[in-house]
Amino acid sequence: MRTVPGSHGSVRVRWTGSAGDRESDRVGRLAAAYGQAVIAHRQARDRLAAARRALDDRPPAGADDCRDLAARLARLGAELGTPAPGATPLTNRPTPVRVGAASTPDIEFPALVPLGGGHHLAVDVDARDPRVGALLRALVLRLLATAPAGSIRVWGIDTAALGATFAPLRPLVDAGVLDPPATTEAEVAAGLDAAERHARDARHTDSGQVELLLVVAASTPAPRESARLAALTHAGPAAAVCVLVAGYPQHRAGDPPPPLGSTTHLRLDDRWAYVGDPPGQPYSADGSGLAAPVLLDGDPPAASVQALAEHLADTTRRHGALTFSDLLPTRRWAESSGPGLRTVIGRVRREPVTVAFDDVTPHWLVGGRTGAGKTVFLLDVLYSLAARYSPAELQLYLLDFKEGVSFAEFVPTGRDPSWLPHARAVGIESDREYGVAVLRELRRELNRRAAALKRHGVTKLADLPRDGTPTPRIVAVIDEFHVLLAGNDAVAREAVDLLEELARKGRSYGVHLVLASQSTGGIEALYGRAEAIFGQFPLRVALPGGSGVLDPMNDAAGALPIGSAVLNTAAGEAGADTVIRFPDAHADAGALAALRHDLWESRPSGSRPPAVFRGYEAAHVEDDPTFAGLRPGGRRPLALVGRTVDVDGTTALFTMDATPGRHLAVVGTTATGADVLRAATLSLARQHTPGDARFLIAPLVAAADEAADETVAALAADGHRVEQLDAAGLREVIPTLTAPGSDAGRTYLVVFGVDAAGGALGSSDPATFRSGYDDLRSLLRQASGHGVHLLGWWRGIRRLAEDVGGAQNRDDVACLVALNVPGGELGMYLGVHNLSYTPRPDRALLVDRHDQRTKLIVPFVRVGHELDEEQ
Repeated sequence: MRTVPGSHGSVRVRWTGSAGDRESDRVGRLAAAYGQAVIAHRQARDRLAAARRALDDRPPAGADDCRDLAARLARLGAELGTPAPGATPLTNRPTPVRVGAASTPDIEFPALVPLGGGHHLAVDVDARDPRVGALLRALVLRLLATAPAGSIRVWGIDTAALGATFAPLRPLVDAGVLDPPATTEAEVAAGLDAAERHARDARHTDSGQVELLLVVAASTPAPRESARLAALTHAGPAAAVCVLVAGYPQHRAGDPPPPLGSTTHLRLDDRWAYVGDPPGQPYSADGSGLAAPVLLDGDPPAASVQALAEHLADTTRRHGALTFSDLLPTRRWAESSGPGLRTVIGRVRREPVTVAFDDVTPHWLVGGRTGAGKTVFLLDVLYSLAARYSPAELQLYLLDFKEGVSFAEFVPTGRDPSWLPHARAVGIESDREYGVAVLRELRRELNRRAAALKRHGVTKLADLPRDGTPTPRIVAVIDEFHVLLAGNDAVAREAVDLLEELARKGRSYGVHLVLASQSTGGIEALYGRAEAIFGQFPLRVALPGGSGVLDPMNDAAGALPIGSAVLNTAAGEAGADTVIRFPDAHADAGALAALRHDLWESRPSGSRPPAVFRGYEAAHVEDDPTFAGLRPGGRRPLALVGRTVDVDGTTALFTMDATPGRHLAVVGTTATGADVLRAATLSLARQHTPGDARFLIAPLVAAADEAADETVAALAADGHRVEQLDAAGLREVIPTLTAPGSDAGRTYLVVFGVDAAGGALGSSDPATFRSGYDDLRSLLRQASGHGVHLLGWWRGIRRLAEDVGGAQNRDDVACLVALNVPGGELGMYLGVHNLSYTPRPDRALLVDRHDQRTKLIVPFVRVGHELDEEQ
């Protein structure tokens, strides 16, 4: 037996046994439902009676009362909906913000919703409805105008309209006030990661210093991301997050939307919006529903949106201006590089961004088009590192392969003797060969460090004992590195091999690479090896136009303004992007100069300036330190011909000893050949006391007259024996230098234009039938053993080959300086099939067949004649 309530008392239902169980159960459910209906009816009847009594007790409202109420509501709405511009903080407490005009048949007043201070807004239609898009844009602008400049950051989600909702607010994106909207699931997930980090960090920061993150979802994302978005609405005021979400909830069968916390809901029909409870349903018991429908505010005119956005952008830009000083530490050289190098490179809004050279991000890849600020970014990084770490903790190798002076301020100049004490080698407009020389030096350093680690029984620099003198970490920056790898010649192939080795091993040995370029594609020397090298570069920095350093599916850098960059620590994969702003170091010239001189004046005792290679600079023998140090009395005279393109800029020279064939041939059509002969002759003269050596000078071509005259004048001024010869005199003197019993003594035969003596040397002696060429070839084979050396300028490699008697006699002139000689012809003469040499102005190839040396050099030229070769 079971009893249930009824309209006139209890209703008793008797069970009839197991056979009637199902029927009895049905009757029981009906009885229970009937009882509940009766109770609800009674409660409704009681409420209605109470309401009628209350109305009967209240005097009827007249038209004046309604007008007065409307006026009061309008005034209140105007006051609440017009907070002080630029002075209302939104983080600590909610602020009423207008969404439209509410109306009844007798009353119209502003409709306000609370935002900020832990309060949020949800609209049930997404921004593909023009009314919703206009509302979201209006709310963004109103909130930005209300809050203090720089205290709000906006991030948008627009997967449905692919960013079109935020297009009218483009000036805010350019100013960094509004982040580029997320339009893909990966971008949404990455943005929510950042929002959650912001919420966590805000709880541990003084509320007065935390900016409000305004998350504006123009359409509700996928379920997982929707749940994360909903969780942000429950985070409370301390999280400093305000969410505006459109298209919420999504109606999916069996997948109810997650509830939102402290959120005002707007529901739309064909014309109106309703705040709180929808029409046709009872008003909320807590009074949160607004009885009047709301006509949403539309977009202001496009020109007004543009003007207001530009004003807000300019205000925010001025308020959040980032200076070079913001990157610097409070104390100089106070950090240890043992576990790695860390430095501030910019800011995300008001938060500094720190990056590292360590085991996680050992190497960086930087990309950006011309004018994107790549050089500025690199200077920011280098100065910021140099301010944190002493030269004992950090060394820098800097290479610039473009026609600029990216790193010129780090080296001493005539106007400023200071230099960056951390710099060990600096290449300005570097040659590819110089770049390879630096990479070789870094590989040697790797090998030295590998031996040191083995001695201490450790496998990486971070574990190396730091007692005594620490082992500094090395950062090598190569700007426009694609130039280093251009083509597929021997230089490019060696550079690729060295880069791959440094990239693989540098992590363990504290050698870090920064490769910067306008593009990383189309480099022939990298075919099949790009992934092996670039895979070692997890940290990518994409400046405007630098999307090539990111994954092909990652377009985060597609719309960056100048002065900003995408920082990615996942080798460019989408979803790991942070958009940062960085300052222009040169815009704060005073702070930059002060820092540079402060670092220079604090340099350790005995510090040497960096080795500098200025690719645009001509070389003069008078400025060469080896030339300045030459003195009489050396065992083997040295002929100086230029400066080697290597890390230390060593002097390019030949020893003029007694070995057969120690003669010098300078080859090329350019008049620089005469300058090289002059430098070699003057350097040899400095190693002899006056009278100890004889100089026979034969100026046979007009292009060499000035150089020859200067040579003769300098030799005579120093007291040396000098004789000038014409072609006939040359023909006569050559046999005397190798005649049996001849004792010519130390003699230097300097011929400016040997090929011009063809007529004289081609004639034969009627008595002996020997030609001048026979005598010349005897001199080349025998004379060096008697202290006689020929220094000659030939204007063509074929004429040289003919004069020495063919390729089989090429060793009779072992010392060669090739100027503008085609690489193919030079290789044929030398018998080298894979010779890699491309003639270019102000460069030459030094070849010493006895020492097996082949070096690119900057040939010595006369002061004031640097452009002769190009002319």
